[in-house]
Amino acid sequence: MPECDYCGASHDTEEAHLEHLKSAHADELGPIDKRRVGDIDGDDGLPTGPIALGVVLLASLGIVGYVVFVAGSGSAAGDIGPAGSAHHHGTINVTITGETFDFSQARWKQPQEYPRFHFEGRSDDRWHAHATGMTLEYGMNTLGFEITDNSVTYDGTEYVDGEGYEVVVEVSGEDVSPDYVLQEGDHIRIVVSEA
Repeated sequence: MPECDYCGASHDTEEAHLEHLKSAHADELGPIDKRRVGDIDGDDGLPTGPIALGVVLLASLGIVGYVVFVAGSGSAAGDIGPAGSAHHHGTINVTITGETFDFSQARWKQPQEYPRFHFEGRSDDRWHAHATGMTLEYGMNTLGFEITDNSVTYDGTEYVDGEGYEVVVEVSGEDVSPDYVLQEGDHIRIVVSEA
């Protein structure tokens, strides 16, 4: 027979004892008895404060981990600085199967949409990079061109070097990879021709 440590009353069952503690001594209960009384209400007695704090800390670590290790690890914009962290200019020539693109036209001027890489002014056909670490891949993506080491995709069509096409991707006369970081005065040349 369980006996109450607070008043000495005896009870036939443990459940009756816990009900007594809850109704007669709720304000006097120590932490262990509070937990035991909480068990009869379906409360597991776990303190929610430390759990909530743990969840918040774990979520924060997850976000920091994502930013440091995923978003900043070689993605198209991962190593590129914020808009305004640099200002470089260069020239560009893109010709795909005989169509040469005129980047002085208004349709290519979207500085608000792409503040890191764009064209400016009414007749200016120079590219402007307004961020450190600006890659050729990122810049060309803002214009709607996807480039890889051996292909160029534009308007839903992929042109693969050696598969009916010759694909040239150069910067200042040198073959470069998509992750090439553009420099002041670089000349981008992308040419896709039928082989």
